[in-house]
Amino acid sequence: MSGPYSLDLRERVVEAVEEGSSARGAADEFSVSASTAIKWMARLRLTGSVAPTPRPKSNKSKVNEHQAWLLALVKIEPDLTLEEIAARLLSECRVKASLSAIWRFYERRGVSYKKKDHPRGRTGQGRRRGGTHGLERRSAHA
Repeated sequence: MSGPYSLDLRERVVEAVEEGSSARGAADEFSVSASTAIKWMARLRLTGSVAPTPRPKSNKSKVNEHQAWLLALVKIEPDLTLEEIAARLLSECRVKASLSAIWRFYERRGVSYKKKDHPRGRTGQGRRRGGTHGLERRSAHA
C-alpha cells in the first residue's frame, strides 16, 4: 500500500480550487483523481486542514499475548517448523494463528528460521556438515 499524497500537493490542489478552478479541473491539472480533490476540499471545510490523518501503528496480534511462551518454545526446541508452532499454540494456549502471524512475531524479535539440511536425492549422500538448524536468534552483527 502506498502512502498518502504529500501535503504540498494537497495544498496546491486546494489553492487552485480557491482561485476559481473546479475541483475536477484542479484534479486534472495536478494528476490526481477528481474524487480525491473533492474529498480534500470537503476535509478543508470540515477540519480547516488538508493534512492526512495519521495512520495507526498498532500491532494487536493475538500471538503477542503469548510472547514469553513462544520465545521459550523455540529456545527449548529450535528445530520446530511454523506449522508445529501453530499446532502447539492452538493445543496449549487455545490460540489459532496464521503461519504468517507467527512468522512476523519471530521476525520482529530477531528470531529467524534456518532450513534443515536434507539428504540429496536417493543416492544416500547424507547431510551436509555445519550450519544451524531451526529457529535461532540473530546476532547483532549478522
